[in-house]
Amino acid sequence: MKHLEALVFQNLAVPLFYNFPALLFLQPLVGMVRKLSLLNSKFFLWPCVYSAAFSELDYIDVSDNLLSDALFSEMMCDGDGGLWSLRTINVSRNHLRSINSRLFSNLPTSLRTLDLSDNDLTVFNIRLPFLTHLHLSGNKIDRLPDGLLYPRLAFLSIQNNNLQTISRDNLNNYESLKSLEAGADKYICSCDFVAFMTSHLTNHRVTLGDDSRSYVCDSPDAARGKSAADARLSVFECHTALAFSLLCSGMLVVFLLVAGLCHKFSVVWYLKMTWFWLRAKRKPKLKKGELEYDAFVSYSEMDSAWVEAHLVPELEESEPYLRLCLHKRDFVPGGWILDNIMDAIEKSHRTLFVLSRHFVSSEWCKYELDYTHFRVFDQNDDTVVLILLEPIDKETIPKKFCRLRRVMNSRTYLEWPGDDDHIPRFWTSLRTAIQRPDNED
Repeated sequence: MKHLEALVFQNLAVPLFYNFPALLFLQPLVGMVRKLSLLNSKFFLWPCVYSAAFSELDYIDVSDNLLSDALFSEMMCDGDGGLWSLRTINVSRNHLRSINSRLFSNLPTSLRTLDLSDNDLTVFNIRLPFLTHLHLSGNKIDRLPDGLLYPRLAFLSIQNNNLQTISRDNLNNYESLKSLEAGADKYICSCDFVAFMTSHLTNHRVTLGDDSRSYVCDSPDAARGKSAADARLSVFECHTALAFSLLCSGMLVVFLLVAGLCHKFSVVWYLKMTWFWLRAKRKPKLKKGELEYDAFVSYSEMDSAWVEAHLVPELEESEPYLRLCLHKRDFVPGGWILDNIMDAIEKSHRTLFVLSRHFVSSEWCKYELDYTHFRVFDQNDDTVVLILLEPIDKETIPKKFCRLRRVMNSRTYLEWPGDDDHIPRFWTSLRTAIQRPDNED
């Protein structure tokens, strides 16, 4: 036997391969061996000094054995010598946890195929500029190796690892990659990943060497268990910022529209008045003998001079005396204005409105007497006495005071006379409208 091209040992027990008896017989021919396969043979030790004997070896397969990190480093002489002609190394189904980059730092440009499948690797980033085929399936790697380290790599198998995503950018770093096998992992089906798997990949130079349906989603929950090609994500998941902005903009538009309608139709005013009215409903009504005032006077601050100079002296300082309730004088200091208004109306026999353009244009004294209008007109129109200091166009009165408009249209009201000769008759008529039966005695 002058030539020995290949040696194959399978399903044997040769843990110390270099002491295998059959190999001692073939020692003169070891230097000619080009292919060596040592499969499922409980092999774990190959001293570095023994590597020099296989000077022509270009293929070595030691899969399904007991090699550890340290023992594999010993076999590779820590990258400092031996096995110079290797083109293919298969160390699959062993017990490797990490690969020292020094092991391949001095290898010649001959290495083309490296199989590290079914080990316990968590990362693999070793510069191999001439490698064309890399097998990493069945490990615990959570991201693709850096493609810039493998400029000539054409095939990458990394199935059944801990990958969570693949992107266009990841693959673009592989200058020569043609085929990828990366299925059977638990992928996060983000919008970018789903888009890449369903459309972008078809336009990419890299093709999938395995079944596209093996790329299964682990999240989000709506897509769990589905293949990435079948996953359908919502707009909110794919364009969160844009969708959130549109949602907020839509809510703002609706809010502004509702606010505008509420302002136009005085919805807030009606709701507020309803609440005041319900509060007043719970309060017990006072009997006539318990009333404290003859009239509560509602007027604009702009008309306070007329009230103080004419109304108060005429009604309170001449017989028969009438007691008026004026907010500037009789309201409880520090009390809530609306509570004061409710109490004053409940304790008054009549409510006297001093109407003028000031009263109307000031939005009814800035709603300080909202409860007055709502409460009095809702219960009993007979308790209302109207005084017009000047002519008022009824159309200028806000529509939300429809009851007041109706009262002005349906009953007589007192007008402050422009002629001094008619003033005494005015006061007489006003006293008659305000005074209580017990005062007439």
